[in-house]
Amino acid sequence: MKKSLIVQIFLYGLLFPLGMLKCVVGEEGFCSAPPASTDSSSQPLYWKVTNPTLSPVHLQDLPGFTRSVYKRDHAVITPESHVFSPLPDWTNTLGAYLITPALGSHFVMYLAKMQANSKSGLPPKDVERFLFVVQGTVTFTNMLGMSHRLVVDSFAYVPAGFEHSLMCVTSATLVVFERRYANLESFMPEPVVGSTDMQQLLETPGEVFELRKLLPTSAPYDFNIHIMDFQPGEYLNVKEVHYNQHGLLLLEGQGIYRLGDSWYPVQAGDVIWMAPFVPQWYAALGKTRSRYLLYKDVNRDPL
Repeated sequence: MKKSLIVQIFLYGLLFPLGMLKCVVGEEGFCSAPPASTDSSSQPLYWKVTNPTLSPVHLQDLPGFTRSVYKRDHAVITPESHVFSPLPDWTNTLGAYLITPALGSHFVMYLAKMQANSKSGLPPKDVERFLFVVQGTVTFTNMLGMSHRLVVDSFAYVPAGFEHSLMCVTSATLVVFERRYANLESFMPEPVVGSTDMQQLLETPGEVFELRKLLPTSAPYDFNIHIMDFQPGEYLNVKEVHYNQHGLLLLEGQGIYRLGDSWYPVQAGDVIWMAPFVPQWYAALGKTRSRYLLYKDVNRDPL
């Protein structure tokens, strides 16, 4: 039996309570059978980020229940815990701040739900911004008046002090990262606009997952965004412990994440914050690919 299959069978037992919950909480009420699964092949990319399997509506018969967890060195923030309110300086846009310095991070991560005829605001002058489209379409316009149509799986990086706007005619959902730029003398990052499918696959020695980096790896950039793909049964070989911080959004699939001494069943739509030096490890479960988007600070001396 393949090693990955053994791991999948072992870890599937950890997901058993989650499976029981799915059977208990059906659309017809408590203790009803779950509805027939939707054909995912007919759904748009990343549709489960905004329509998770265990969404708030599916948990309405479990008052007070949440899968969200907050600890000193990590947090798991699940969709039923998201609190949306108007985003400051944005028009017709609701935001849910998921990771902020109040947790201990040096960056902010939030979801922005742009509604009809909405427009973004600007971050403070010393703050850089990265945005990734998970639903809908937006128009990104830079300070030179050049516009780009950003669809699902597209992204844009905006250096600190770089004026820009995002406009949405119908609706769109973005995941946004912001942080105060860590200056390096004689270096200045450039704006970046692209899409995941245009980024080359990178080598991952000793690992089986597929890796793409959305930003240049050169010194001007003080963070990067990774897209990591795991097939069912695949897992991280290295049990990582490092000085970097992470903000993660699971875009597709499901699996088990180890954080410190805890093991968490996770699914598309879940967000994870990882503090420096927290032990971390992931294994993909289910029948489809797992894909997550990961923030990582880079290119700066930790002193």
